[in-house]
Amino acid sequence: MYYEHILVAVDLTEECDPVVKRALALCEGRENKLSLVHIVEPMAMAFGGDVPMDLSQLQQQQFDQAKERLDRLIVKYPALKKENSHLTYGQPRQEIHHLAKEQGCDLIVVGSHGRHGLALLLGSTANDVLHGAPCDVLAVHLIKRT
Repeated sequence: MYYEHILVAVDLTEECDPVVKRALALCEGRENKLSLVHIVEPMAMAFGGDVPMDLSQLQQQQFDQAKERLDRLIVKYPALKKENSHLTYGQPRQEIHHLAKEQGCDLIVVGSHGRHGLALLLGSTANDVLHGAPCDVLAVHLIKRT
């Protein structure tokens, strides 16, 4: 199958390299578009929403750090284009689905640790993205390095 527009969702850790490499391999020798997305989750979500302090400065620092890491990833992989990279706030599943629809993507590539047991029940970004996705989803199995 040939995909015209691939959206790669990355967490900007070193573990995202296999995800980017798999997406680039799918594009090799083809005239398709590759977009990159990283979602910065609102800090209030991590604390359950009831935070008795202003987190806006910390949230901005988190966003700025993510922007720097995204820029470094683009430099590391010259096939990635800055104009096709997206950095946004929100809940990963919703934002990835929204961007995939908005951009007309026909494949979303995400990393998956292939967790089992309790971690599987609690879900992961890859599992969340799979359900309700507007297009095909490729989950790249990430092997934890020790």
